[in-house]
Amino acid sequence: MKALYIALVLLISGSSVMSQPPGGDGPGRPGERVEALYVAYITRALQLTSDEAEKFWPVHTSFDEEMKKVPRDLPELDRQQQLLNIKKKYESRFSGIIGKERTDEFYRKDAEFRKKLVERLKQSRQRPGPGRP
Repeated sequence: MKALYIALVLLISGSSVMSQPPGGDGPGRPGERVEALYVAYITRALQLTSDEAEKFWPVHTSFDEEMKKVPRDLPELDRQQQLLNIKKKYESRFSGIIGKERTDEFYRKDAEFRKKLVERLKQSRQRPGPGRP
């Protein structure tokens, strides 16, 4: 199972590095590490088999790209509605791969990961580090 995680991380992170514009997060940079942690977290939380992961992650990539395209400057309710519409659109695609219960679990775990990430970022900004007052 550990080999599956490593293979998935390399597959996902390799494709994300190739698609980044020059000057973006490069190999070993925080964005890539967060993505690798996310893939491992979701794979483990959903207990994806290798067949499921092979089908799930390309659909997730499309899902993630659509979610990122939602403008941040929209009024909050409009933005939330657009995000919800995308989640509903992808619900049947995810359910076809991992079933309805694990699709629901995916949406919960996705939100949980993002919440933990924001909390970590806030904590790291509050802690004085090298070169910080």
